[in-house]
Amino acid sequence: MLVRIVKMSFEPSKIEEFLANFETVKEKIRNFEGCQFLELYRDQNNTNIFFTYSYWSSEDDLNNYRHSELFKGVWAKTKPMFNGKPEAWSVDKLASLK
Repeated sequence: MLVRIVKMSFEPSKIEEFLANFETVKEKIRNFEGCQFLELYRDQNNTNIFFTYSYWSSEDDLNNYRHSELFKGVWAKTKPMFNGKPEAWSVDKLASLK
């Protein structure tokens, strides 16, 4: 399993638009083949910074999503709202406690 973390910083005036768009696409992303989990986080202090956290069955599944029409559409709407360069990490989970 691959864990994907994406950090995004938005123009403050675009946050509501981003959240509305995420609301419309989150189920499609979560139900994309290979996506097992999806969450959106917002920084408590810098409220224009958001993170997505997702689990993928494999790197191939993540890459299939990243090359899909769904991703291209989401990214085309989201990218102009940024006020900083997004950052992304693919990581391996080493420990998980509940």
